[in-house]
Amino acid sequence: MAAVIFLGVFAFVLFIWMAAGIKIVRPYQKGVIEQLGRYKGTVEPGLKLIVPVIQSMTKIDMRERVIDVPPQEVITKDNVTVTVDAVIYYEPTDAQRLIYNVANFILAITKLAQTNLRNVIGDMSLDSALTSRDTVNVALREVLDDATDKWGVRVVRVEIQRIDPPADVMHAMHEQMKAERTRRAVVLEADGVKQAEITRAEGEKQSAILTAEGVKQQEILRAEGQAQAIEAVADAERYRQDTVAQGEAQAIRSVYGAIHEGNPTPDLLAIKYLEALGTIADGQATKIFLPAELSSTMGSLGAIAELFTGKDPAE
Repeated sequence: MAAVIFLGVFAFVLFIWMAAGIKIVRPYQKGVIEQLGRYKGTVEPGLKLIVPVIQSMTKIDMRERVIDVPPQEVITKDNVTVTVDAVIYYEPTDAQRLIYNVANFILAITKLAQTNLRNVIGDMSLDSALTSRDTVNVALREVLDDATDKWGVRVVRVEIQRIDPPADVMHAMHEQMKAERTRRAVVLEADGVKQAEITRAEGEKQSAILTAEGVKQQEILRAEGQAQAIEAVADAERYRQDTVAQGEAQAIRSVYGAIHEGNPTPDLLAIKYLEALGTIADGQATKIFLPAELSSTMGSLGAIAELFTGKDPAE
């Protein structure tokens, strides 16, 4: 009976011992195995067996985590005290270094973030700190990432949650913002009035130019009309004078032809010639056509002169 009890107890202890050696590493974990107090290796996720008592395993969560940095007072470059808090996102990259290189990682990175936050904000003015949060985030992340690399941790990003100036500074900033907005409103109103005046002046200028152009075109058209009227009158006058001259010439030619057909004597021709000259030279005609046969005409005139003197023309 004693032997059976001993074997049962031994089996139970063996079962417990073997069960203690079964370890399951989750997909987001890594296991650090120590053997007799010394580092043996790092295992990946899955079912792992270790030797109880002799070996031990520490599981490290490799997921990204966040740390809230407590608010703290920071003095800016222009001697303004502001309250700043931030959050840090990090992820382990080396489980061995995370265990052996730092005792309290959360406390270490929190204090490191607070110290570097004072340094970064202290080198900036209040306005720059308020308007350059991205610059502060990048600068702080680079500093923390370099410092935590030996701890097997990568700082993913750092976000500044709040930068709160004192109440009196906040009031002054609100007044400054209000004054700036009022100034912008006045400037915009003045610019609007200016643009309206410029537009109105441009409109009046264009209207005056168009009016002047209209008057100019009207005068040009009137002058052209008058010139065309004068030219038409001159053409009509020239045509009338040419017509009268042509009619007179035609009449003279008709008379001249009739005289030749009637075979007149030289005495009659001379008398008619003198009458025609009197008609032609009455001041109404602008052109005078003289017969080309002046020798015979002059002879007739000589005969007429002899008649008036009483001489015989045959003599």
